Amino acid sequence: MAERYLDLSHRDRREVLEFAAGASGRPAYLLEKDIWVVWAIQTLFEAPTGAPLVFKGGTSLSKAYRAIGRFSEDVDLTYDIRALAPDLVGDSPDALPTSRSQEQRWTREVRRRLASWMRNEAVPFLEKELHATEADGGIRVGDGELFIRYAPLNEGTGYVRPEVKLEFGARATGEPNTPMPIRCDAADYIPDVEFPTAVPRVMRAERTFWEKATAAHVYCLQGRLRSDRFARHWYDLARLEDAGLARRALADRETANAVAAHKAMFFREKDASGRRIDYEAAVTGGLQLVPAGDSLTTLADDYARMVDDRLLLEEAEPFDVLMDACRAIAEEANLLDC
Repeated sequence: MAERYLDLSHRDRREVLEFAAGASGRPAYLLEKDIWVVWAIQTLFEAPTGAPLVFKGGTSLSKAYRAIGRFSEDVDLTYDIRALAPDLVGDSPDALPTSRSQEQRWTREVRRRLASWMRNEAVPFLEKELHATEADGGIRVGDGELFIRYAPLNEGTGYVRPEVKLEFGARATGEPNTPMPIRCDAADYIPDVEFPTAVPRVMRAERTFWEKATAAHVYCLQGRLRSDRFARHWYDLARLEDAGLARRALADRETANAVAAHKAMFFREKDASGRRIDYEAAVTGGLQLVPAGDSLTTLADDYARMVDDRLLLEEAEPFDVLMDACRAIAEEANLLDC
């Protein structure tokens, strides 16, 4: 019978990680963090409180779809707004407010309820489960975020922190989604050790594509990065194209329009000139995925930092090749609506 990784001593865990690192060519500290990412997802979705959650974002593309070859360390989650605030949503077929004032009221109330759920249900449960497994671990809470800290057995460069960030949102339904299995990367190299596994509800890749494409579109119009490692969105779009998932997304007009409507209501943005960004135009012939000038240089620098820290699990393509791929995606998307 295989031994459970999390039941092993720290010394044995370190040996397991070193063996997997040697076999895979990947840093041990990334393999270790990946184990805690899967543990966090397993623990959340097996809990009674996890029923309304949907796993989404780049980590879902990596762990569930196996469509991207990069290490994705943060876990994006949606708490179905229909479960959190049924009194607000009512019979609305698209679960969207009907006015700006209503959107502001929904946002305030959803944030209050989500914070209460995190504080009173998610944190106590995760703390109990974590301390049973990792006595030196801990949890801290941010604005819509939980950070699960573990005691690292391997040192990295400092760019990848020994904690798993769970980022929660609750202004969407998380649809379309489907249950999908995920497993630890180290499991491919050590079959006689039992690693954490999970079967979360996962947002369909078509919606994730459009969420990333519209985020990239906003950057192109604004010219400013919202966070470090924002270049991951462009990398992910190119890999979704390689996997054939981007083309499926481009043909899925219902999902494209749903993303545009949701962002137009909850994520109103202005471009560099102060004009309102039109998400509907972005998904109906006006998608822009390649920035210009200083914005392009800033994005290239962010991509270089991501590559330097070995977050890509494959040979990194040159930045200009990545931009060419994204330009082609945008051209194909815009031709579909001509």
